[in-house]
Amino acid sequence: MFNWKVFLAEFIGTFALVFIGAGAGVAGAGLVGVALAHGLTLMVFAYAFGYISGTHVNPAVTWAFVWNGTLKWGEAAVYWLAQIFGAISAAGLLHLFANAVGGSINAGATTGVLTDTNPILAMVAEAVMTFFLVNTILHTVLGGRGGQMAGLAIGMTLTAAILIGGPLTGASLNPARTLGPAVYTAPSLANVYTYVIYLFGPLIGSTAALLVYNFFTGTDVKASPAEVAPPKASGKAVSRKPATKSKK
Repeated sequence: MFNWKVFLAEFIGTFALVFIGAGAGVAGAGLVGVALAHGLTLMVFAYAFGYISGTHVNPAVTWAFVWNGTLKWGEAAVYWLAQIFGAISAAGLLHLFANAVGGSINAGATTGVLTDTNPILAMVAEAVMTFFLVNTILHTVLGGRGGQMAGLAIGMTLTAAILIGGPLTGASLNPARTLGPAVYTAPSLANVYTYVIYLFGPLIGSTAALLVYNFFTGTDVKASPAEVAPPKASGKAVSRKPATKSKK
């Protein structure tokens, strides 16, 4: 069954990540500004929507949750659709705003020095950085080790990854983050290396993170903190009904 609450939460979260993250690049915020824009946005929405969808806002994160058995394929499709539509919509609005002032969203694209010169090495870089991000998510959220600090840990991991990987590949770590701006600018959707770097790279990194997580904890660990918990296998939103007092 299509879960509209999950869809809307992932759509809004991905929209915000792309609009604010890419927007920081368009505004000339610099590497530190762009890294903080992404990391802080992810952190805020982890706390805001974590109890609804887990705030994946990233197809590579959803990929790990599917192979872990937390989500079914049909439930994951809802996540992926929301993430793709959210990213494209955000980039489209940003493109409209940029054109209105005589600019472009080129600076918001996920490209770096390795994108064209060494795409295979760029794929490795994306895989390594995505590994770090998904590793943090799995251990703090799925493993229940982060408590109320899980959202901060996840956001800061993304910030750190962009600080080191931004000049190399644009530090996407997220196929949707690349796809949205790529509809209007680089990297070219017609170039096979775009998918090698920004689709296969994150998926490889996500898979490696899940394998390491299962090695450390076992495949049956599914505990999660209340505020940033992933959705149950049914895909239904977590109920927040107040407890009723028993009658004497």
